[in-house]
Amino acid sequence: MTEGVAVTPALEIEGVSLSFGGLRALTDVTFSVAEGSITSVIGPNGAGKTSLFNAISGFYKPDKGSIRFHGAAIDRLHAPERARLGLARTFQNIALFRGMTVLDNIKLGRHAHMRTGLIDALFYFGRARREEMALRAEVEQRIIDFLEIDHIRKASVAALPYGLRKRVELARALAMRPKILMLDEPVAGMNREETEDMARFILDVKEEWGTTILMVEHDMGMVMDISDHVVVLNFGQVIAQGLPAEVQRDSAVIDAYLGSGDVGDLRRRLTGAAA
Repeated sequence: MTEGVAVTPALEIEGVSLSFGGLRALTDVTFSVAEGSITSVIGPNGAGKTSLFNAISGFYKPDKGSIRFHGAAIDRLHAPERARLGLARTFQNIALFRGMTVLDNIKLGRHAHMRTGLIDALFYFGRARREEMALRAEVEQRIIDFLEIDHIRKASVAALPYGLRKRVELARALAMRPKILMLDEPVAGMNREETEDMARFILDVKEEWGTTILMVEHDMGMVMDISDHVVVLNFGQVIAQGLPAEVQRDSAVIDAYLGSGDVGDLRRRLTGAAA
């Protein structure tokens, strides 16, 4: 980076507020996601993390505030348009087609970018065939190998254990060729070995693919191990943000998680150490 030259963040959230009737989900939320970073959003249950993700990805329309993607406002864009720009996400509850194979689920991730017309698609010739073959090659040679799921590519998603279904959902998001990958609780419900595998894949997506990552996660050990920047929400407001080590020491974060409880216990949980 050239000294003195300002770099536009990959994603900027400025003054975003969101309410549902009389319930305020987000209040004046402001932070940015640096290009090529892993930024994690944490907070107690009900803090507004998933509402924030839904606002960024276009499922919710904020009452006020601005969301910018590589410097351009995307507030007026619907979710599919944001996806075509390169904003991909996974979901807290796995959103796969259980009756389809792993390969077919992953290929669905590319449909937002395909240019095939209706006639071509119906008769599967010309552009449709070329796009399908190129997509299959990309998925099989890059994504499936990368996530080490070649042995299940023809399996039905319904037959897979939970940890592998989460990996398939990540694969589908990667098939969208994201510039920013939004991960909503990627290791929720996983055992320790599965969590370590997913953490490794997330780091590799950042380092080998150059993808910027915004993540919501409750596993504090993983968050503190792999994040470059941590944003803490409580009751829909940002109460702290900064480097993982800074956030661990923040008194507002300690109060939000434990109230007047054991600070040592919080720090052990944040660092993933045994109690």
